[in-house]
Amino acid sequence: MNVWIKDFAVSMDVKNNGIELQVKNNQDEHMGDLIVTKTGLTWCKGRTRRENGTKIAWERFIEIMDGQA
Repeated sequence: MNVWIKDFAVSMDVKNNGIELQVKNNQDEHMGDLIVTKTGLTWCKGRTRRENGTKIAWERFIEIMDGQA
């Protein structure tokens, strides 16, 4: 996977708009965008717009990553 910062709208803290990471596979095909905000994460598969992306709160993300899902 290749990951780029697509929109870097932050100073030291992640602000309300967050940061947007563009994700491509090793064949340089666009897989989607990951938006990191103060309230959680949003995965936008393919060309999905931010408002239609799959959202997850930080608390739930941490539970999943800790194997508590």
